[in-house]
Amino acid sequence: MYHFKKSSKHSFKNMLILFGIMLLTAILSIGLYILYEGIDIANYEGTTSVSQNTNSTAIRTIQTVNEIKEESTQIADMVEDVTSCVVGISKIKNAGTTIFLDDSTSSLGLGTGVIVSSDGYILSNEHVTGSKYSNCYVTLEDGRTFTASVLWSDSSIDLSISKINAKNLPYASLGDSDNIRVGEIVYAIGNPLGYEFQRTVTAGIISALNRTIRIDENDTSTYMEDLIQTDATINPGNSGGPLIAADGTMIGITSVKITSAEGIGFAVPINVVKPIIERYQKDGKFEEASLGIFAYDKNVIPYIDSNLELTQGIYVAQISLDSPAAKTGLQVGDVILKIDDLTLNKMCDLRCYIYTKSPGDEVTLTVYKNKRQQEIKVTLGQK
Repeated sequence: MYHFKKSSKHSFKNMLILFGIMLLTAILSIGLYILYEGIDIANYEGTTSVSQNTNSTAIRTIQTVNEIKEESTQIADMVEDVTSCVVGISKIKNAGTTIFLDDSTSSLGLGTGVIVSSDGYILSNEHVTGSKYSNCYVTLEDGRTFTASVLWSDSSIDLSISKINAKNLPYASLGDSDNIRVGEIVYAIGNPLGYEFQRTVTAGIISALNRTIRIDENDTSTYMEDLIQTDATINPGNSGGPLIAADGTMIGITSVKITSAEGIGFAVPINVVKPIIERYQKDGKFEEASLGIFAYDKNVIPYIDSNLELTQGIYVAQISLDSPAAKTGLQVGDVILKIDDLTLNKMCDLRCYIYTKSPGDEVTLTVYKNKRQQEIKVTLGQK
């Protein structure tokens, strides 16, 4: 009996140990399976997430490339449209079929102009076309050459309007130079060096606004005010060409550049001459009214007279003899605060307003004179 009991106990113990090992093995197997499946699921989900992110990035990249391509196409179309409105202008008629020659800049005084109406009105610089009542020669994009009559010009802003006998011409859209900002992208189009480089397009930004520059010529000094400064490349021959905003509208006419520095060029704001263009388009004529003064912008006043502390106005610097202004007692040093109901801060403001008037119209000037404010009525003359 003793031997039998001892053997049974030993067998039972071994069975328990074996059962424990099997149970532990089963638990470990189940645990490892769950752990493995969990890692695999996580890896699968991670792979899916990475794949989705990669696809999204690729889609965004494609969209960006397409947007850039579309924008580039729109800019090219816009520039192409405006380029068709740009003309070559010379004071000397060429015997050939075009005024564009190898030595055109020096021999012909080649410059640029831009068509501003379908019936042949052309805007340019006075130093390109010549003064009022003179003639110049205009070549269109298709090679046709016309004799143009200069109908209007103003040396103080170096602008002119000429007319050719043509119909159904492409013409530039006029923008609003009062609502432009420093940093905006602009394009200049012109004929910088004659035939080989006609209708060259350069790009840049608006570098500054309301610039005043002094021009010394023939022992005299003159000032051009309210100019748009740009770093778009401007060369001899570009004069009179359009300065174009990103929307394709013309915001200025390129005029001068600083030869002692790179990337500094200037354009006359289109709003200065817009009233005149509109009068020609509407009535076919323009009788220019005149006040007979030249004044400095408000921001120049502190440099001229530090005792004047004004929040508005333009400083009268010159008064023409026998002009309407001279007959009213207006004097150099007076500050014009308003004309009619228009507050003045720039000579450009006054000039634009006078351009909307006709000779014989009466205007009221609000003037700061002898440390007090007074009103002066002026009947505009004809320039």
